[in-house]
Amino acid sequence: MNTLYVVGLGPGGEQFLTQQAKQALSNAEVLCGYTVYVDLIAPLFPGKEIYTSPMKKELDRCRWAMQAAQDGKKVAMVCSGDAGVYGMAGLLLQLCSQYPNVDIEVVAGVTAALSGGAVLGAPLGHDFCVISLSDLLTPWEVIEKRLQCAAWGDFNLCLYNPSSHKRADYLAKACDILLAEGKSPDTVCGWVRNIGREGQSSCILSLKELRDASLDMFTTVFIGCSNTQEIGGRMVTPRGYEKKCEW
Repeated sequence: MNTLYVVGLGPGGEQFLTQQAKQALSNAEVLCGYTVYVDLIAPLFPGKEIYTSPMKKELDRCRWAMQAAQDGKKVAMVCSGDAGVYGMAGLLLQLCSQYPNVDIEVVAGVTAALSGGAVLGAPLGHDFCVISLSDLLTPWEVIEKRLQCAAWGDFNLCLYNPSSHKRADYLAKACDILLAEGKSPDTVCGWVRNIGREGQSSCILSLKELRDASLDMFTTVFIGCSNTQEIGGRMVTPRGYEKKCEW
């Protein structure tokens, strides 16, 4: 069997790579992936064959990687964050039956919910949901229902792909849904842009302020639950330990 590594890069900097990811990328002969992600990592592993493709070419990219592995090459498909969170791991595994000589090894990475959360403090200290606002592959009606359910359950939320040129009002629409389903306008929220990369920026604000924020696809949004607090400029969702002992 020939191994195809599906590697989560985390935010992209070398300090965010796990040891397992570094080993897989070192072992690979070919680095394959979305152009932006390969460009982040290629300088750290010089001399590799490179195969890249733009957005919306995911199936072609995965088929190329599977065929290259089937032909005997050591391939690493790279993904931002974690390969199994809005990444290529699932699609590659769906193609497995067509490439019987390829064994897929999924290498975990630090997804934006975790790396962005660390920048803000501890926004995900209790139960949370991760929802993408991109309706490229998921109908908006489904996204709306998931937002409603998250609000009903008083979950913390982490929103991926909050806005783009074509979806400039989607974050405002999402906030309106959450507000309509009972989340307080004063709910503590935060966002982080370019996590772990040059130009990283972040902000803590209220849900009513978030509604009017101008953000982009490079930003990850955090929306607290009813217990989330701002403590010393950090976003914190208590786990509840203080209820079990003297404070």
